[in-house]
Amino acid sequence: MLEINTECRKGIFFVRLNGQLTKGTVAKLNEEITSLVKDNGIKNVVFNIDELNVIDMKGINALLYNYEIVKANNGYGCLCGINNSLVRQRIQNSRLLKYMHETSDEIGAINIINLHKEKIYEQ
Repeated sequence: MLEINTECRKGIFFVRLNGQLTKGTVAKLNEEITSLVKDNGIKNVVFNIDELNVIDMKGINALLYNYEIVKANNGYGCLCGINNSLVRQRIQNSRLLKYMHETSDEIGAINIINLHKEKIYEQ
């Protein structure tokens, strides 16, 4: 089972995932979040996975796909709260952290995204 809680704050779309992000639940993420990000041109997304206890490659690929969408929108994607050891191991064994920045919490993600915004404006 996957529970999704969302909040938009300071121009950042926060997505809090609870439960399992697997082949059996990834459709819910795609329907509720991915389509919203894609259809509305959302630029900055933070996935808080502090309450996620299982993830598989389908789930990791769904997070990566969301990152690719926000990047195409000239935005930035972050992961925070990778505290579960199984989830951390699966993510570290994937290529996800080569693309998405990891922070310990949502405040850190806000800071990273704000730094990213400053870099874009300086160019």
